[in-house]
Amino acid sequence: MMLHCSDQLLGFSVLWASPLSNPVPADTPATHSMGFIGCSMAENVAQGYVADGGKRMWGPYGTGGMVVQSWTSTTSSSWQLFDKQVASYGKPTAVWVQICIFTNGATYDEVKQLIANARQHAAPGAQIYITGQPLYDAGQSCFLAGRMGRSRRMRWPRRRRRIRGEVQDGCHANTAGQASLGKQAVAFWG
Repeated sequence: MMLHCSDQLLGFSVLWASPLSNPVPADTPATHSMGFIGCSMAENVAQGYVADGGKRMWGPYGTGGMVVQSWTSTTSSSWQLFDKQVASYGKPTAVWVQICIFTNGATYDEVKQLIANARQHAAPGAQIYITGQPLYDAGQSCFLAGRMGRSRRMRWPRRRRRIRGEVQDGCHANTAGQASLGKQAVAFWG
């Protein structure tokens, strides 16, 4: 699996694995053909994406609090929610994976399992986009990830931009933040 990098999405780097077959072209995305996994921060993006008229990616479906460990077993309640979306829309041809952690962090093997599970639950050859949690302004950190959350996340794709003045509680986007993230997601994914 070859990984590529781009720093154009949602204020942080994006890694994606080369697909095994051609995904739906970005200029003609099929409605609800892109799934996502992550936590409440991914939900914030999905809320903004839907509000901005995005059609390719699924809307929010209740992933709040679902960190890496929530996605490591293919029979977990997290994957059961994902599979309900699959039952409604079909297996996605692309999946956005947001690496979310709590204070206990995540191991490389746990993240590797999460990505393997995403491939298993998606259509054959689906494109997988991988991002970390956003960075915050200096002196701020997401209380859910803990004081050391930023240094733990630095093992994952580096983000070059920060979330500024658009967070509700130090971790989650407020309405303006959701709108900003949604616009970026629509511009990137269609």
